[in-house]
Amino acid sequence: MALAVDPLFFYALSIGRGGSPCLYMDGGLAAIVTVIRTCLDAVHLFHLWLQFRLAYVSRESLVVGCGKLVWDARAIAAHYVRSVKGFWFDAFVVLPVPQVVFWLVVPKLIREEQIKLIMTILLLMFLFQFLPKVYHSISLMRRMQKVTGYIFGTIWWGFGLNLIAYFIASHVAGGCWYVLSIQRVASCLRQQCEQKASCNLSLSCSEEVCYQFLLPTGTVGNPCAGNSTTVMRKPLCLDVNGPFPYGIYKWALPVVSSRSVTVKILYPIFWGLMTLSTFGNDLEPTSHWLEVIFSICLVLSGLMLFTLLIGNIQVFLHAVMAKKRKMQLRCRDMEWWMKRRQLPSQLRQRVRHFEHQRWAMMGGEDEMELVKDLPEGLRRDIKRFLCLDLIKKVPLFHSLDDLILDNICDRVKPLVFSKDEKIIREGDPVHRVVFIVRGRVKSSQNLSKGMVATSILEPGGFFGDELLSWCLRRPFIDRLPASSATFTCIESTEAFGLDANHLRFITDHFRYKFANERLKRTARYYSSNWRTWAAVNIQLAWRRYMVRTSRPVNQVTENGDNDHRLRKYAAMFLSIRPHDHLE
Repeated sequence: MALAVDPLFFYALSIGRGGSPCLYMDGGLAAIVTVIRTCLDAVHLFHLWLQFRLAYVSRESLVVGCGKLVWDARAIAAHYVRSVKGFWFDAFVVLPVPQVVFWLVVPKLIREEQIKLIMTILLLMFLFQFLPKVYHSISLMRRMQKVTGYIFGTIWWGFGLNLIAYFIASHVAGGCWYVLSIQRVASCLRQQCEQKASCNLSLSCSEEVCYQFLLPTGTVGNPCAGNSTTVMRKPLCLDVNGPFPYGIYKWALPVVSSRSVTVKILYPIFWGLMTLSTFGNDLEPTSHWLEVIFSICLVLSGLMLFTLLIGNIQVFLHAVMAKKRKMQLRCRDMEWWMKRRQLPSQLRQRVRHFEHQRWAMMGGEDEMELVKDLPEGLRRDIKRFLCLDLIKKVPLFHSLDDLILDNICDRVKPLVFSKDEKIIREGDPVHRVVFIVRGRVKSSQNLSKGMVATSILEPGGFFGDELLSWCLRRPFIDRLPASSATFTCIESTEAFGLDANHLRFITDHFRYKFANERLKRTARYYSSNWRTWAAVNIQLAWRRYMVRTSRPVNQVTENGDNDHRLRKYAAMFLSIRPHDHLE
């Protein structure tokens, strides 16, 4: 903010054009800029005061360890004062040099008509304090980045920071162009006066400090409009098509004599932005040495800013678009591979649907890769936050303590399934226990005589519980258990999966918790396989009961009753009874 305020002092100088052109200082604009600059200096002074109370890291302690903070007030003050970039540099950039120059020096020099000296002092004053202030701001941001790890939290803040820096550079270039234009107007007035036989030239207005906002535009005897000197009938020095060679300052003539503060500020900024962006291609300087040097500085500044700032903006944009570009490349490679292998259109459509779904859900990121390199405790807490509520929805884990739940949460991984995808088929080896987070899954189990038992698993449900009995079985068998049902996604589904080797590690390490009778009964009660088997037996028993009660009592014979009982037992034995080895 302070870097953008200092160039505003330049626009306090203006040319009056009511009579003969003359120089004056706009006191209203100068007062506003002075107040803003003083407020910013007050904030900087508070920062200066705060540095005397901020602990610092002792360099001697950095030899071993991460450093030790020094809290002693005298040591902090002595360290800050002795630092090269510390107190003295911070105090230098906050000196009220522009305020002193514009309110004490400039009015006196305007009264003495020392126009060239005014411009020299202003440019030297600006460079003398503005360039150190730029270096101070860069040092402060680097210090902030060193302490916090970043300057601003997001990529878009970095993008905006580079645009602001480019805007400030254009603001500075426009301010210098404005001041040098006033000097060229003064040179034109002197040259026009020298061509006259008798000329009483007065370059200063009747009042060197004029408050324009207190005077209406048509005020008679307006001291901001001009002076009583009559050199020419028309101000040829303010004519763009006049004979005087203005070079790169030609388009500043309507600006330096304008009474609109908005025009005086915005147009030089636009000129600076246009010149820096085009590397000075539109500049047509004269042979005046100062104008040539200024043009060279503009061209070099444009090249440097384009290389640094615009280059950084391209880096930020590339970082933003990197994920999207990565997805596009992956889709292109996938399309090439499917075409090369001549996959049928149905399989191709399923692959495309899965890739789009995975991008929509995960944003192109692998959650496990993001947290993999974090400290173990932090990673455990993150995964506990993400998975604990879901794990606790599983009745099988209600009786487990927090230590076991933490180990389960630390080992689960996110899974994404597309619509109509068969997660596992009946008879396939079960590789993991799947906990459904979002979506629905249909379970299909083949029974005797071509009958199929189906059920729907909602969010919070799970399948693959065959692995639990497999892990608890003694003696242990390495062969994975077979799935007793086929599980198909009804819609796009998100889930967490616990692999077989991780579940075996947990059951082995915490076997004392998994070997109790309550857990066995809970596992059987909530198992989809046991529930299907129980439902079949209940239906058979109910049918037998209905058949037996629908006939008269005298028609029931012993042989008939035995036949029905035999059918019942045959149906029960033909139905697939789960084997969980939890006896």
